[in-house]
Amino acid sequence: MALATVTPPWVYILQLPQDPRGPGIARATLRTVLAVHGMRDVIDTAELLAGELVTNAYRYSTGPYSLRLRGAGRNRVWVGVWDSNPVIPEPFAGGVGGGAMNEPCALAERGRGLQLVRECAESWGAYPIRGGLPGQGGKVLWAECVGKPECQWSGLS
Repeated sequence: MALATVTPPWVYILQLPQDPRGPGIARATLRTVLAVHGMRDVIDTAELLAGELVTNAYRYSTGPYSLRLRGAGRNRVWVGVWDSNPVIPEPFAGGVGGGAMNEPCALAERGRGLQLVRECAESWGAYPIRGGLPGQGGKVLWAECVGKPECQWSGLS
């Protein structure tokens, strides 16, 4: 596969319907885009981040959602997911970047995915989208990753 000659910042947007196959399609698309742009070192982490964000959008919104990939420099990619649900989930509700992480209970059936994103991303955040027409509001959850960061989340053991 030939490497792309497009230099960052490039942007790809994938619109996804409310379909259980959506997260898998999003991950496959991400792998292809990053491989074509010669960003193989970031594929595994970016796929993990995008998979969790897209799955969250599928599970907790009732309409379509979208994945946005943006080249943010050498071996750096920004992954954002928009959905129509305006509620910013707890792990991201505190704003941008760092801060103390409240880990989910060891027996909890849900809540680990976005914690994993926070742990493995170089930076992360959320912002509300306010729109005048139905379907234009919602939120964006995003994460940025670089190369192969050490992702060693305590909940994985």
